[in-house]
Amino acid sequence: MSIKKHIPNTITLMNLLCGVIGVMAAVVGKTDIAFFLMLAAALFDFCDGLAARLLGAYSVIGKELDSLCDMVSFGVLPSVMLVYASVNSSLSPQWLCYIPVFLALMSALRLAKFNVDERQGTDFIGVATPTAAIMSGALCYSGISLPGWFYPAFAVVMGLLLVSEIPMFGMKIAKGHKLLDTKRIVFLVLAVASIAATIVFGLNWSIAVLAIFGIYIAENLVLWIAKPRN
Repeated sequence: MSIKKHIPNTITLMNLLCGVIGVMAAVVGKTDIAFFLMLAAALFDFCDGLAARLLGAYSVIGKELDSLCDMVSFGVLPSVMLVYASVNSSLSPQWLCYIPVFLALMSALRLAKFNVDERQGTDFIGVATPTAAIMSGALCYSGISLPGWFYPAFAVVMGLLLVSEIPMFGMKIAKGHKLLDTKRIVFLVLAVASIAATIVFGLNWSIAVLAIFGIYIAENLVLWIAKPRN
């Protein structure tokens, strides 16, 4: 068997490794390490698909392995980070601090639906798990002073968006896929403006990450609301 067939799965396992160590870091309050490991997991998540395409090494096992690894890196890890942030905010009653686990449950459902939903290819139905995870991680890492209730509320909103039927445009380059249409150009312009504003005002770079993904979700929500219905 050619070794190239194992390369994508090896990259996918690196995603899982980052996720597992990230969870360990998040449990002890190392939010910065946890967030950087989440970003590394996202990079490996992107690279495994790219490697599979370049090497022609697609496999059913690879697809399932990818979802299992994503569940840890983009389901469990952000949930643990939000739970820690809730606990650290002295939210009362304490049981409310564990509501962010809802995000992990909805991530599992989202990943399972994605594997069997033939409507999702270059574009998505509902927010993608890496998007929800990175927003959660950036929120926890940013150091923004927020009321304790915000973290569980954020987790519930993101969890519902994960399993929603709201169309979300993708940014992948694929055959027959028009990448730079109006909605993507608007998103890119606003994303660049967010980065510029973050630099000008001397804000933590994670604020730009939050803004970019927030703009992405908001734009898709506006497009969905404005879409003509029969």
